[in-house]
Amino acid sequence: MSQERSLAPAVGVTATTLLLALGWTAPALAYIGPGAGLSLLGALWGVLVAVLAALLFLLFWPLRRLLRRRRQPMTTTQRRVPAARTEDPRLD
Repeated sequence: MSQERSLAPAVGVTATTLLLALGWTAPALAYIGPGAGLSLLGALWGVLVAVLAALLFLLFWPLRRLLRRRRQPMTTTQRRVPAARTEDPRLD
């Protein structure tokens, strides 16, 4: 309980200092035009779409592979392809 009493003045001083600092500051008087804002939003959307597309690809890749294997079962002739034979006697 003695620690709570010693923290109370520090919290009060910190809160007062923070309020004074936020109230005392002057506005920046800066202007960002619409072109810069739209460029920033476009770049942000591009990064977000790229990250989401990569995540979706990683999530659905095993599922796609599983569906392809189910759709086309491999037969023994598809697994082992025989060597092609030609009728040209010079190749023998």
